[in-house]
Amino acid sequence: MKAGISTACLYPMLLEDAFSTLLQLGFREFEVFINTFSELKPDFVRDLRRKAEDTGSRIKSLHPFTSGYESFLLFSDYERRFLDGLEFYKRYLEVCNLLGADFLVLHGKRSDKRSPISETQYFDRYGKLFQIGKQYGITVAQENVNLFLSDDPAFLLRMKKYCGRDCAFVLDIKQAVRGGQDPFQICEAMGDKIVHVHMNDNKPGCDCLLPGRGSMDYPALMRILKRYRYDGDFIIEVYRHNFKQCEELLCAKRVVEDLAGRFHSFA
Repeated sequence: MKAGISTACLYPMLLEDAFSTLLQLGFREFEVFINTFSELKPDFVRDLRRKAEDTGSRIKSLHPFTSGYESFLLFSDYERRFLDGLEFYKRYLEVCNLLGADFLVLHGKRSDKRSPISETQYFDRYGKLFQIGKQYGITVAQENVNLFLSDDPAFLLRMKKYCGRDCAFVLDIKQAVRGGQDPFQICEAMGDKIVHVHMNDNKPGCDCLLPGRGSMDYPALMRILKRYRYDGDFIIEVYRHNFKQCEELLCAKRVVEDLAGRFHSFA
């Protein structure tokens, strides 16, 4: 288990500059947030890979910039657009392969967007994307996201039951808090299908802080994850306005490294 960070923490800094900045700070485990089409080009991706290889770093996961459009691309009632969307997402999977990433993060369908497709159709479409991911050796993992269907622990339970083995989740603490959900209930609903965790903190009146800056009961979370035999990493993901100086990220790194290092001692 390792402590890492998402390049999204430095958005809107250009991706390559954010990656270099975080490398200079000493981070070696990453989620890369692709922000636009040109960042999917082979030459751009190869440059990122070289930076990772030269520093002994690992890119664990990839986050698509089209997450906000997945309701339209993948989960509308226009079948041809869904099929075209699957083809487009193959490019993300190819980039995952080039970078050595294991996971592609999915937001899915917004809960405030009306759509004639049923819940089972959603699960079936996710299943098709999951199967395509397997062909590339990549796990497509559903994240819990505020204002999306995945914000509801009951939805996650139904998804897990319906999809069976073809299912994986990304747990994001801030997204649960932002949606008025209990992050521990979200964690319980995801259970043994959690493959990736976005780490952040919170306190009354503030739903996203650097780890260690709020009142999140991390030991309680670690106990749940341990019970479900979680064996992944912990990726710091906050917003740029959640800190003033980049050096503050190092304090968060130490907090997460301590939790990761003590993970198996939580009882």
